[in-house]
Amino acid sequence: MDVHGRDLRYFVAVAEELHFTRAAERLFVSQPALSKQIRMLERTLGVALFERDRRGVALTRAGTALLPYAQRVLAEWQTGWEAVEAVRAAQRAGLVVGMSTSPGRGGLLPAVRSRVTAEYPEAVLTVRQFSWDDATAGLADGTSDVAFVWLPLPEPERYGWTVVAQEPRLVALPDTHRLAGRPAVDFADLLDEPFLALPKSAGPLRDYWLATDARGGREPVVGAEVSSSEETYEALVGGQGVCLLARGNAPLLMRGGVITRRVVGVTPSRLAVARRADDDRPLVHAYLRAAAEVAGV
Repeated sequence: MDVHGRDLRYFVAVAEELHFTRAAERLFVSQPALSKQIRMLERTLGVALFERDRRGVALTRAGTALLPYAQRVLAEWQTGWEAVEAVRAAQRAGLVVGMSTSPGRGGLLPAVRSRVTAEYPEAVLTVRQFSWDDATAGLADGTSDVAFVWLPLPEPERYGWTVVAQEPRLVALPDTHRLAGRPAVDFADLLDEPFLALPKSAGPLRDYWLATDARGGREPVVGAEVSSSEETYEALVGGQGVCLLARGNAPLLMRGGVITRRVVGVTPSRLAVARRADDDRPLVHAYLRAAAEVAGV
């Protein structure tokens, strides 16, 4: 036997009000239409649900038996509808994707976007560029929702991430540098070189790109601080120092006057897509999941 949700809503309204006119006002329908619908429901069930006389309206034994079940069905439906609305809201939501340099790497960014929008067609993804001052690319202050970042992150317990690329670190040098003729450079030969450093606000990432863990306790010589690839290129050609970078970022600096060489004696770099650890929105998880699938991890 099929009974529409509307029929149950009408029945519950009359049962709770015990007055057809008040129930009709509550439902924003006419009283004749409500009475007609209740009579149709009674015919479908084959039993009277209300006793009607000049003194008013009362539930029959059948109506009294049905009421708690009808109320429960409507409450469960409301809960289900709210769950669906939450999913729809997530699908319509926007997501800010932070980065300090373009991920590049074989079209990683558009491939991730394609997967996410296939799952959430109404989602709006916005890419936002951040200075190297912020190692979290906007995650720390909530400016971005997910971000392409280099590890390590400051306060790592605040974040979750998926590594999407692991690449050797190279050294960028002026093409007139004394080590430019070598196919690979031992890091020990760079210990006395002035290095270009990220701003101090980058935290542990500054130390990572200075390779402080490979210096045996020797303090790095900082020739200049840089906050973008443009500043880095100008400092390199200006002879202010050398710098380490991931292999995938080499094209950003390999213009006139700058070369890159493989470095022996330092660990590989790791590019990750990160989120705040307390951000469990489905769209955020979908982005990290898509990044892992595209990267094959």
